[in-house]
Order: sequence, then structure tokens, then C-alpha cells
Amino acid sequence: MQKNARTVQGAFLDAAYKIFQTQDLEIYGSGRTDAGVHALQQIAHLEVQTMLAPEIIRMKLNEELPADINIIEVEKAAKNFHARHDAVARSYLYQISRRRTAFVKRYVWWLKEKLDFQKMQEASKLFVGMKNLQSFTSDDPEEKSTKVLIEEIETREVGDLILIRIYGSHFLWKLVRQIVGVIVEVGRGKLTLDQVQHYIKVKSDEPAKFTAPPSGLFLERVYYEGDKKLEKIEPVLNIVQL
Repeated sequence: MQKNARTVQGAFLDAAYKIFQTQDLEIYGSGRTDAGVHALQQIAHLEVQTMLAPEIIRMKLNEELPADINIIEVEKAAKNFHARHDAVARSYLYQISRRRTAFVKRYVWWLKEKLDFQKMQEASKLFVGMKNLQSFTSDDPEEKSTKVLIEEIETREVGDLILIRIYGSHFLWKLVRQIVGVIVEVGRGKLTLDQVQHYIKVKSDEPAKFTAPPSGLFLERVYYEGDKKLEKIEPVLNIVQL
């Protein structure tokens, strides 16, 4: 929720108040995303007393919600389920376009410079494992731990797109965007692998200068116990031809 800004949570609550005719309800998401960042499959849990069936709730919510927020599925959860605390991992997808696109500029980071994809792959591997990524976040390390387990970073070229999927235990504020920004600087030839390694080992403010824009970033999937990883990394909405 934001006092002076439109948010997904705020829109959802407004819709829920109308449907359930009560203020006695709560909605909790699996996590926050920065302004301008997209979510493909955000998970949230709603605490409310109702006799409405899950499918009816989904239909009624979608009737009340604005066009850019869509409820894909509603199901009854276990009484102690928590969308954020029960999540075991998350994956983010970043889309970089190497050509100008008229229709999907809100969903990519367009880069004019030539990028060395192999070097970008090499840079991405440096982040895998349990690392203290204090150089790659705007979070205060004195207020919360900046150690993150990055289990995997996948990279793939699809036409004029470069796709980067980051799979990890949890994510810090601006972490993915700063990791992607640094990987891109390596691809541009403006940063070396040794410099990236130094940022990981020693606290530095440099990566903040390379923060990737929110337009290309998607919260792709939230994982719970027993969920399987997604298959091959694919572009969002088949935008590769647009």
C-alpha cells in the first residue's frame, strides 16, 4: 500500500471491499516489486469469511479490478498458509532488446550498443551461490541481511532479445536490476569480470550506477514446497516478433 500512489494491493482491497461488503479482510502478497516492474504470477492470500466459491470470487474480483490487474486463479488455502513466509524461492525474468520496438518498449530494455553475449554469460555465473550482495541493493545491511542464495542464472538469446532469468531464495531491493545492469556493462565491454568479482567481495556503491530500468523486469514465478522449476526460458507474450 502507498498513501499517494496507485498500487496492486490498494486496487485489490478496493475490489474486495465491494465484493465482500466488509472491512474485516486482509490481503498479503508474496513480496513487493518496484514501480514499473511487472509480475506475471504474483501470489497473494486473502483472509476473509465468505460463502462464495473460489471461481465466483475470481470472476467478481476481475469484474471490479482495472484492466492491468488480472486474477488468474483462486483456490482455498490452508488456514496457516502465508503467501510470503511460505515461499521457498522466486524467479525473475529480465528482457533486453537489441533493436528498437514500437509496441513493447514498456516490457524491455532497449540497448543500441553491441553486446558480447558470451561475456554476459560468464559474468552471470559469478553471482551463483550464497553471496553477500550488499553492493547490489539499496537495502541497509545494518537493518537486514544482504546474504542471498542465487541458485541459478539462465541466459538465452531469442532473436533480438537477450533473456536473463535469476532464480533465488529471496531478493533484496533493486537486487535483480543492479545484477542485470552490471552484467550488461560487462557485455558492453565497460566492466571486466575481475571488477564484478570485486563488487561481490567488497562493499561498493558502483553497481548502483548501472541499475537496469524497471521496464524489462518481471517477477516470473513464486515457488512453494513441491513446485517444479519452469522449463526453458521464454520471452513474455511472444514479443520477439513485435
